[in-house]
Amino acid sequence: MSFRNGLASLLRPEDSVLVLIDHQPYQLANLNSHDPQTVVNNSTALAKSAKAFGVPTILTSVVADRGGRLFPQITDVFPGQPVIDRTFINTWEDPKVVEAVKATGRKQLVIAGLWTEICVAMPVIQALGEGWDVTVITDASGAVSVEAHEVAIQRMIAAGANMMTWLALAAEWQRDWARDEHIAELNEVIKQHAGGSGIAYLWEQQLLNTPVPAA
Repeated sequence: MSFRNGLASLLRPEDSVLVLIDHQPYQLANLNSHDPQTVVNNSTALAKSAKAFGVPTILTSVVADRGGRLFPQITDVFPGQPVIDRTFINTWEDPKVVEAVKATGRKQLVIAGLWTEICVAMPVIQALGEGWDVTVITDASGAVSVEAHEVAIQRMIAAGANMMTWLALAAEWQRDWARDEHIAELNEVIKQHAGGSGIAYLWEQQLLNTPVPAA
């Protein structure tokens, strides 16, 4: 077994490409591994984080005329960007998607989608077999049951995939708070989507801007 460790194994925005797969109404309707609103929030946060760091993002749906369009919370992050609609269940068998990913020149492939056990697992396992460095964002994905989600994660880990959550990914892309070129955008994502961390950040800003009472 080869281990994923060392500084070079950490994700870098300049080497990453994000693929968001099938965040559509049909899949959301039978999402039982997570609270559906949480997945909408997390997938939107992931999309916004990628945009903040300049990470190319590929949007893809499956048979959208029946399954519904991608959540507007995601497509609104990338206004005017085409969504690649597929008939392939396995995204990595669709040459349009693969060509779009390869055209970015990036090698760290980040994937999230619905459902984990089908539309995430199949492309992840295939891409790993083709030599890609693949990371799955588990909390921006979801399955028809907790068991299905967990078994899919185990299956992808066994195939060599890396597992992360969206906030951990954003922190890894940031890496150093002295790098300030993306901090304003990242803070906006945290404020809107990171729950208590976002509220605590707003509180911190309130305290910093509150005059000390006169003695």
